[in-house]
Amino acid sequence: MKQKPVSAALQPFLDGKLLLLNKPLHWTSFDVVKKVRIATGISKVGHAGTLDPLATGLLIVCTGGFTKKINDFMGLDKVYTGTITLGAVTPSYDLETEPEPVADALNVSEQAIYAATQQFVGNILQMPPQHSAIKKDGKPLYLSARKGITVEVQPRPITIHAFEITNIQLPIVHFRVHCSTGTYIRSLANDFGAALGVGGYLSSLCRTAIGEYTLDNAMEIAAFEAQIAMLKNTSNT
Repeated sequence: MKQKPVSAALQPFLDGKLLLLNKPLHWTSFDVVKKVRIATGISKVGHAGTLDPLATGLLIVCTGGFTKKINDFMGLDKVYTGTITLGAVTPSYDLETEPEPVADALNVSEQAIYAATQQFVGNILQMPPQHSAIKKDGKPLYLSARKGITVEVQPRPITIHAFEITNIQLPIVHFRVHCSTGTYIRSLANDFGAALGVGGYLSSLCRTAIGEYTLDNAMEIAAFEAQIAMLKNTSNT
């Protein structure tokens, strides 16, 4: 994609900008990248770590010369908050697919819930979801999963620094997780439910931090667009 000339006001975005944006629910990470491209007129834009459409929260977007730094940001630890709904499972481990009841979760004790987190803290092997973009023989797993085909994959080493239960309103459990890059919170929710013997799936997710960058400092998409529009108006006066 050939870069068109940009105004002096937008030149810093071409030179390279690090943007902290709050990805809305149901948007793909590429939807956010596309919005930045359209707003700024900068063709070279990329994000530093995908968020699923059903997740919200911090997305790091790099423009222009800063796209060279994307891999550096992708390797940083992540912090998430969200909810796990116990008593059912889904093929995708989240609400992309329909829940299938497993067992009554209302009898699970708070003590058991808190205790179950401990086996997932530290350096562990995690099985990625079949509904994921991981490629096997050059094809993303989700293509096979949507056809009902299970593809054999190997568990991956990850690190979970902290797995905290912040509230319990059965069958819903609220959590906070601090983890290494490459961690699938959907898989964690599924494995957590299995450990409790009642099943579980990820029912909401928000990324609140990537390394030292936090959601508190992120802009809403509308606010970002307004900022760019103001810069364009300034350069035209």
